[in-house]
Amino acid sequence: MTKIVEKNSPPSDYYEAVLEKGSLVMKPYCACGNALNEDYFCEKCHRKCHCNQIICNDEEVLELVKNYIRKSSQFSAFKVKLARDI
Repeated sequence: MTKIVEKNSPPSDYYEAVLEKGSLVMKPYCACGNALNEDYFCEKCHRKCHCNQIICNDEEVLELVKNYIRKSSQFSAFKVKLARDI
């Protein structure tokens, strides 16, 4: 019988989510770790990035983002993770 070995999913573009003065702030990053500008073009990789994952810096932010995902169709396609779990 052949074993199926799943590889970890490749790194993906993401938003870093933090609370600043009580407001949710999400900053886009390329999978390579390079910060992205408004056009989401990575100068390092020379490609257009598509952020579909949100990385939260702590539990409070994680719960806030999960709430947005449940209640808002604009957030429903995102996956969310806690930074320390990556």
